[in-house]
Amino acid sequence: MTRTGIHSRPAVLLIAAALLLCLVLGSSFIVLHRLRDLRGAAVEAPAHPLTDEQARQQVVEAARQFVEAGRLDKATATYMLLSCTNRQDPPYQGAVYLDFGLPAPGETRRYFDRIDAALTARGWSVALPPSGHPGGRTLTKDGVTAVYYPNLDAPGRGVLQIYGECRNVTDHRADPTGWVDITAALRR
Repeated sequence: MTRTGIHSRPAVLLIAAALLLCLVLGSSFIVLHRLRDLRGAAVEAPAHPLTDEQARQQVVEAARQFVEAGRLDKATATYMLLSCTNRQDPPYQGAVYLDFGLPAPGETRRYFDRIDAALTARGWSVALPPSGHPGGRTLTKDGVTAVYYPNLDAPGRGVLQIYGECRNVTDHRADPTGWVDITAALRR
C-alpha cells in the first residue's frame, strides 16, 4: 500500500527541508544581529566627538612621545583621517604611519624592550602583539593604539602605526584623501 498525502516520502522531505530552511535563516538573523551589536561603540556616533584638529593632535602627540621616549632614529611620518566604518563614512580616526631606523638585527628585540619600558613609564600599557608582524609590539593609552614592528620589506627600518579614537564625526566624504607628511611636527 502506497502512502499519499502528508505522510508520503516526498511530503515529509519537503516539510523537513522547509523547517531546516527556517532554522538556518532564523539562526543567521540572530548571529548577524548579534555581530552588529558587538561593533557598537566603534561605529556609533560618539557622545563627545573630536574636531579635526583634536583627532590629529591625539595621534601626532602619541608619535612625538614614541620619537622622544623611544629615541627613534631617522623618523619620518605621515598622517591621515581614516573611516572607522568603511572607506569614507564617519566617524573617523586620526592615523599616523611612521618609519624609523632600527639597530643591528640582533639588537631589535632589546631595542623594542627599551621602547616598551620608556613608553610604559609615560602611562602606555602593553597589549597583545600584532598578528602578521613577527617581533612586533602593541601599546595603548587613552583610546590610542600604537603598533610597531620591523619592516620586512626594508631591512634596518621599523614601522610604527598609531590609531586614534573613532570620535571625529565631521563628514569628510568629499575631501581629497591621502597621507600628509608630518615629519616636522615630530620634534617640538
